[in-house]
Formats: sequence, C-alpha cells, structure tokens
Amino acid sequence: MSDLFKKAFSLGLGLTVVSKEKIEKTVDDLVERGKLAPGESKAFVERLLERGEEEQGQLKRVIQEQVKRVLQEAGVASESDVTSLEQRVAVLEKKLAEMHQTPQLQLDESPAPSEDSPPLKGNEIE
Repeated sequence: MSDLFKKAFSLGLGLTVVSKEKIEKTVDDLVERGKLAPGESKAFVERLLERGEEEQGQLKRVIQEQVKRVLQEAGVASESDVTSLEQRVAVLEKKLAEMHQTPQLQLDESPAPSEDSPPLKGNEIE
C-alpha cells in the first residue's frame, strides 16, 4: 500500500507535465493489476488532478520568486521603478517646456573693457 502512495505522490508531482489522459491510463493500469479498486479509480484521479494543480501553483510561485530575485540581483529595474522614472521624466519635461515659454531675463551686456583701459585698482567698479 505504501508503494501505491509513493507512485501516487510521484504522479502528483509530475502532473505539471502529465495530461489527464495519462493519469487515467496509469490509474486504469493500477485497477487492472488489482492495486486499486475500480470504484476508487475516479476519486483517485480527481485527487491526483487536485494535487497536480496544487503542485503546479507552488512550482509557479517558486519560479516567480526565483526570477524576481535573479532580476533584482542583476540590477534590472522593476515595473514600479520604470513607472516612477517615467513620472519623474514627465514632470521634468513639463518644467523644461514652461522654462522655454517664459521670456528669459536679459543681462546687462555692457562692453567688456578694452585693452587700452587702465587696469582696475582695488575696489573700483566699472
């Protein structure tokens, strides 16, 4: 009986790649060999399918966590990081556009001192 549960457990683990038809065939084989009562076969298939779905969900979560960890270690930006940067860029673009629309203050452009002018002394201002 423990051998049957080992096979069932192994079969449950392999459900991520095994089709329902293959499970039914394996269970039918167990019935033919007298390892499983015919009345229990349908319930057994359903339990194996449920177990397979659970295992598939757990495997999916483990894979997602591993991929996330690897991407973080590699320094790849997350979706939220990219969204945050896009928002910051939009704000900066808006500010830049506003700066180009407002007139620039003109600085007093007095001519530079010529070479003939005497040098300034101490606190003298031109």
